[in-house]
Formats: sequence, structure tokens, C-alpha cells
Amino acid sequence: MEKYVIDNAWLTIDKLDEVLASECNVSLSENAIKGIENCRTYLDKKVESHDQLIYGVNTGFGSLCNTAISFEDLEKLQRNLVLSHSCGMGDEVPAEIVKRMLFLKVVGLSHGNSGVQLMTIERLLFMYNNNILPVVYQQGSLGASGDLAPLAHLALPLIGEGEVYMENKKVSSKVFNEKYNLNPIALRSKEGLALLNGTQFMSAYASFGVSNATKLLNQFNTIGALSLEAFDGKPTPFQANVNEIRQQKGQIRVAEELRSILEGSVMISREKEHVQDPYSFRCMPQVHGASKDTIDYCMQIVEREIKAVTDNPTVFSEEDDIVSAGNFHGQPLALSMDFLAIALAELGSISERRVYKLIGGTRGLPPFLVAEPGLNSGFMIPQYTAASIVSQNKQLCTPASVDTIDSSNGQEDHVSMGANAATKLYRIIENCYSLQGIELLNAAQGMDFRTEKSSLMLESLRENFRKAVPFVKEDCYLHPLMAWSKEFVKNKM
Repeated sequence: MEKYVIDNAWLTIDKLDEVLASECNVSLSENAIKGIENCRTYLDKKVESHDQLIYGVNTGFGSLCNTAISFEDLEKLQRNLVLSHSCGMGDEVPAEIVKRMLFLKVVGLSHGNSGVQLMTIERLLFMYNNNILPVVYQQGSLGASGDLAPLAHLALPLIGEGEVYMENKKVSSKVFNEKYNLNPIALRSKEGLALLNGTQFMSAYASFGVSNATKLLNQFNTIGALSLEAFDGKPTPFQANVNEIRQQKGQIRVAEELRSILEGSVMISREKEHVQDPYSFRCMPQVHGASKDTIDYCMQIVEREIKAVTDNPTVFSEEDDIVSAGNFHGQPLALSMDFLAIALAELGSISERRVYKLIGGTRGLPPFLVAEPGLNSGFMIPQYTAASIVSQNKQLCTPASVDTIDSSNGQEDHVSMGANAATKLYRIIENCYSLQGIELLNAAQGMDFRTEKSSLMLESLRENFRKAVPFVKEDCYLHPLMAWSKEFVKNKM
């Protein structure tokens, strides 16, 4: 993809990922430009010809909503807003999320309902296209009134303040502007509020979360199938009839995928001595399938959000209407990210249980998957690590969306805490890649003790994995192998 034009077309998670991965040039469509300019012209005329109070346009903010601001001070008001709200703390937001925030902020403002100058949006696009990434901090948003603090940091470079990453170096926005011969933008009425209101911090994390959740699910299916083979598991729990009669879509789909992954395996088709397998193998369609249904639901919510107008007030120029409402409230995303976090944590939890079974010294496998147990501890402790990570995921799954704290002197009396749901979800995703790496390390080791071959798909996986991570004959420094295995599942599977 060489370029992408932002227009009114529906934006899917897949398309968003494609645009971001391609590093293509992004621009606005002619219709989007026209709508942006019409809205700005309407708002300018409205401010000049009316003395009525319009929230955030000629008033203060939050509990100061009834405080009138003179026409001469409107630009200063917007600049002050960005500066005063740049109160982020904690770790910096990862670059991959900041890049999403920039893109999604432009998409939100491109509808022509926000009253932003065209040059402001084009400056955001310039930053995106040139990989100029503002320094944003993870803490500060309550997930209502928009992601105020994170988006304020995102907007600081527009007015020549704050810091950015440019050519992988952190520099002041002044250095950025000087390098590209740019002048700070003088924000017009409402612009600061349009930039700070919105859910782009949450929706950037949420879209990243849904995308990675889909990848994790597919890989947990594949790695789980390899663990099943190493454990000499039975294929019957995955056959169509038993899964279809439950009528759960995710379960049916996962069972179908497991059958496809295992197709042609000699190992799976050999006669089994045991009657049934433990739940962590036998119930993969039910457990993985429930997570799939959750991911599919969350994808619907997030795809609606990334194409939405979420700042306040909302300008309807053709209807001569400016509405102060609450589209900035992050409750849909907060609930979805809490739900998604639980779904992913469960995929990691059942993965750790499969690891536990593989090292148990049953079904013809040596204890701890090493040829001389006793002298060697083998894969005893990677399971401890997996158990620790699973436990941390459980703690991170405490829902953020059930919490709220009164803010802005009582004007903002219910908030979503979706930003905390977002950063917790990001950590759970990272943990799940670690758990996948540990399971694949064990599954491949277990299969290396088998003489029968698995399916073409799983044998190809084993072959590629062994190019990155060797078979463990005796005790060695395991951390590098675990790190390589995580890198494999994250970037090479």
C-alpha cells in the first residue's frame, strides 16, 4: 500500500493494521477537507455573531462551564487548555500505541463535526507520515471527558510545547519545528477541546488489543494442538457432531480449526490406551471458543469507536446546532477491554495447565521433559514462571470499569476508568506471548521424544521453531531459550 485516504468508509481493525504496517502516506479525501472547512467557517461565524455561551468555545471547562470568556481571549483559552491538561505521569506510552493515537485522532476529527482548522489536522498528519511521535504518558486519563491528559501530550507539539521522538531520539518540539521549518499553530476557538476530548488513547489500546487477541487465539489453537500431540491426546473431542450440538459459534469454529491443524497426523490417529484427556486438552474448543466469541464481540465495539466522533461539544453546521453531550465517555471501551482481558487471561491459564501436564512424566514422556531427570531438572521451573505470569494476569483482570471517582468539582461525576483498563490489557497481551513461548518450548520438547510424525502444519512449526530454539539435552541456562521462544511466537509464527 502506497497511500491511504481518510474518508467516510468504514474502518476495520484489519484495515487499520494494514495501514499502520505499510507505513504508507495518509491524506484526507476532498469530501473530508470540505466538511472540515465548512464546519470551521460555521463555528467562526457563530462565535462572532452570537453572545450566547457555548461550552468549550467561549466558556471555561468542566465545572467552569458557566464562566464566559471574551472573544479576544479565545485563542489563549485553547492554548491554556492544552498546557494545563498535560499532566501525564508514569511510563511513556509505547510508540506503536502513540502512532495509532495520531492516526485515530485524525480520523475522529475528519468528520467535520469538531470545528478544527484544516491546518491543525494536516499538522497531525504530517507528524504521522514523518513518524514524529509525541511523548505521551500512561497515567492521567479517567476515560471520560475524553482521554484528557494523554491527548493533551499528543497535542503539545502543535503549539510548540512538549517533546517528540524524531529519528528515534527524544527532542523538544521546538527542535522538531525548527528542523521542518514549521510554526506553532495558533489554536482557534474550541480546537484545544476537540484535540483533548475523545477516546483515542483508549481506542488505540483497544484496537491494538483486539488485533493481538486474534493473533494470540490462533496461535494458542496451534500450540495447543502441538501440546495435545506431545501428550498423546485424543482427537474425538474436536469432531464436528459433539461441538455443533452445543451451538456456540466460537466453540464450533475452534473445533473446526483444531481438526484442520491436526489433519494428516500419524500421531493423533494412532491407537490410544487412555479413555479421555484432562480438561486443558479436551476442552480447548469450549475454552478457546468462549474467548473467540468475546474477541469477536469486542471487535464490533472497537470498530464502531475508531470511526466515531467522540469530542465535545459536537458541531452540526448544516443543522445550525452545537450540542454539548457525552460522546467522550469511554464506557463501551472500558467494558470491552475488561472483557477482552479476561478472555485472554483464560487462554493463558489453560495454556499453563497443558504445560503442567506435559512435565508430569506420564504418557511415555520423561519427567520434566528431560532424558535424565534427577541429575537434570529439565523444564521444571519454566512451569513455575508460567504459573507466576498466569497469577499476575488474574490480578490484572480486576475490572477497571466498575470503578469511578468524582472529578472536576462534581461536574464529571461518573467516569469509565477505561484508560486503566487499556494499560492493564496491554500488559496481559505481553504476558500471553510469554505464556505461548513457554508452552511452545514444552510442546516441541515433548514431541521430540515421539517417533510418530504430526500433521504437515505442526511439523512445519516444529522445524521452524528448532531453527530458533534448540532441543534441550541437559540442564542449561534456560532464560535465553524462553526469550527466543517468546520472540518466535510474537514475530515469526
